[in-house]
Amino acid sequence: MSGAELRVVVPDGLRFFLAVRNRTAATEPSGLRAAVDGTSSLGHIVQSLGLPLTEVGGLDVDGRAVADSYRPRGGELVRVRAVRRPQEVAKGTVRFVLDVHLGALARRLRLVGLDTAYRNDMDDDALITQANGERRVLLTQDRGLLFRRSLWCGAFVRGSRPDAQLADVLDRFAPRLAPWTRCMACNGEVVPVSKDEVEHLLQPGTRRTYDAFVRCLACGQVYWHGAHHGRLDAIVASATRDRGVAQV
Repeated sequence: MSGAELRVVVPDGLRFFLAVRNRTAATEPSGLRAAVDGTSSLGHIVQSLGLPLTEVGGLDVDGRAVADSYRPRGGELVRVRAVRRPQEVAKGTVRFVLDVHLGALARRLRLVGLDTAYRNDMDDDALITQANGERRVLLTQDRGLLFRRSLWCGAFVRGSRPDAQLADVLDRFAPRLAPWTRCMACNGEVVPVSKDEVEHLLQPGTRRTYDAFVRCLACGQVYWHGAHHGRLDAIVASATRDRGVAQV
């Protein structure tokens, strides 16, 4: 092996980020060969292989832990470690902001009581600015966003369907859940209201059939436990199962 190359071993759970042609080579014992130019950091080299550093929990060079700023010499064996789950996030309670493609996931996160910012017209720069300014974890399936070094904290969402995506986020961050406490439309707090307070907003059939309501303090949206709640109940039950969370 040339002294201007590294061998990089990538764990199973991160190998899907690599080009298909490189996935087999990135296994033990040989590892994937990556060029060393003498100036690029190890973090830059790892990202050039397709691995966002947001998904990397640690880097070991010849058996010792190093920072992603480490400048490799060549001839070394690098082992990439995945982010440890549950992942701890600085600045207290975890909050999220989602890119424009994850609207269904945003509604599910709000359903289980998680502070989740989402708009369907946010460009990449605005997402980064909001994530950094409000110390929210940026959730996305766009690797380009996660490669942005200015991003304070981000995570790649695994899964092609919203329910699988929700399970992945909850598994990764293990946040404290409070189902039915946030507005699915705007993320505001919902509180119980009397029927008299919202009766003028209800359709006749709803007025006749239901008596318990909650209303969003931010946008005024009114909710009740109607026929459509069957699917929402199932989502909440799945999210809270084995988490010791009492459903509201």
